[in-house]
Amino acid sequence: MVTLGTATASPGEMDTGRLVVGETRDGSDVGLPVAVVNGAGDGKTLYLQAASDGDELNGVGVLQRVVPQLDPAELSGTILIVGIVNYHAFQVAEHRNPIDDTKMNRAYPGNSEGTSSERIAAATFDAATRADLVLDLHQGSTSRMIDECRVRCGTRHRMHDDCLELAKVFGCGYILDQKGPDGQLARAAPDEGVPTIDPELGGCVGWDEQSIRLGVEGVFNVLRYYDFLDDSHTYEAQTRAKSFDQYGSPAGGLVDFRKELGERVSRGETLYTITDVFGQEKAEVTADSKGIFWRARRLPQVATGEYVCSVGTDIDSV
Repeated sequence: MVTLGTATASPGEMDTGRLVVGETRDGSDVGLPVAVVNGAGDGKTLYLQAASDGDELNGVGVLQRVVPQLDPAELSGTILIVGIVNYHAFQVAEHRNPIDDTKMNRAYPGNSEGTSSERIAAATFDAATRADLVLDLHQGSTSRMIDECRVRCGTRHRMHDDCLELAKVFGCGYILDQKGPDGQLARAAPDEGVPTIDPELGGCVGWDEQSIRLGVEGVFNVLRYYDFLDDSHTYEAQTRAKSFDQYGSPAGGLVDFRKELGERVSRGETLYTITDVFGQEKAEVTADSKGIFWRARRLPQVATGEYVCSVGTDIDSV
């Protein structure tokens, strides 16, 4: 018997329920939607979660498509799922938890007696560290971004190779292998010996079918490779960036990009120009080093110093 919140499943069964993490302002329960898929055979445990940032919806789309395809009778091992982590932010389609103005993926491992975000982080961290593998499904929020997996524990971490292998198996095609900020689940869970990655499934607020399909494929790649399913999976080489160059705007105006996402960039190449509302060029920004055009703002208008784009650098194949 496996239980997560109110969801309980015997071997060969699946159940859904709620994981209560507090109360709303009217005193009703805050219950995160959860699922337990308990395979008929023995095996590893996989933990999946989505919407840690409340406006990153592609991960929810992945789970919506993956769960109906799972047959516990054909599964070895267990899958634990939290479908929506950042409950309050999801309700109002915002990135941060509006109850405490916190980015959830900076609150791990959490505190069961702390703020709203810390309590949710603690409850989901407890679930995640019951697993052998963790997929924390994200997307680029308000920015346009290539599909990629993030390894956030740092290259010197004892779990780095396991996390990198998991990212390669998921198979977005691109990997960012860079130590992440404190408070990320993909930083905290490896400290407990659990390989964890952030698949960043595209970008922009919305519902991106192409990135969702890629995420569904990635989850099933993991299930096959780690023997949850009978089918085998062999991963292909991925393009890895070990760092970012970020670019801001030297002037206010409108951005005109000269590169597309995923396109190779040479040092000195024009990344974008800034024009005024009448089309007169005010500034040109060129690449400081070679790399891959990785991420870019969605809307064209910028103020002086505002973020515009990122180039993945220190590129290799893994």
